[in-house]
Amino acid sequence: MFATNPFAEVSAFISPAIMQTYIIVMIVLVALGTIYDVLHKKSARYFRENMRKSKAAGTKVGGAEMLSMAIKTAVVDVAVSGEFCNQKRRIAHLLGMYGFIFFALATVVMVFRYPTSDLVTPAIWPQLWWLGAAMVCVGGYWFWFFIRADVSAEGGSPFRLMKADLFILSLLGSATFALVWGYLQAKGHDWTMIAFWLYVIFTTILFSSVPWSKFAHMFFKPAAAFEKRLSAANGTRSNLPAPADEPAKFSKVTHSSRNY
Repeated sequence: MFATNPFAEVSAFISPAIMQTYIIVMIVLVALGTIYDVLHKKSARYFRENMRKSKAAGTKVGGAEMLSMAIKTAVVDVAVSGEFCNQKRRIAHLLGMYGFIFFALATVVMVFRYPTSDLVTPAIWPQLWWLGAAMVCVGGYWFWFFIRADVSAEGGSPFRLMKADLFILSLLGSATFALVWGYLQAKGHDWTMIAFWLYVIFTTILFSSVPWSKFAHMFFKPAAAFEKRLSAANGTRSNLPAPADEPAKFSKVTHSSRNY
């Protein structure tokens, strides 16, 4: 089961070309949704203006230091999610982030490179698909039921829904029904196609709801993290919280900048 390409079985009644077109459409929707989000919230303009002002008002930062900050941003803020002080939340986030990467990458490879049962799919790709979906579910459900602030700290109901929950819920729906579909398909169950279409529905919601969910935040966070480091390095004040690994340094800069 874990070494079988689930999409190869689907090719018997859905053309690989249709599956491939669907993935391309989802990618286009993410791109368009992100562009809309940038224009609507003026995020790009905010970061550009902030960086311009900090460069003009602060100490000039050299190219080598800029490269070092970019590497720190990629490693500390993105790769290991250093922004999260709460260790449990960081672990849940990392499980979801890397699980989604594995899940999405394996899906693309299997659909485009090994779309039919006539082609032998290397076991690593279905295994990554299963592992990625499972990681999303573990991290996502852990966060939803035990880590969310209004649930863990305020005693709120885990079933209370808000607009901001659209991303995590659609992601969990996609990963959950992907696992259910893969299992039922391997067992030859009658409900296999119901699970498959629920997987498709939640996946479509996930990628088509970018303007109304937090999906686009994954593109903004690296820019915000880099801007924080630049502000800390050139001695100017930023509206953003301190860099994850430089709180003391940034705190001093922020305090002194209030005198101006």
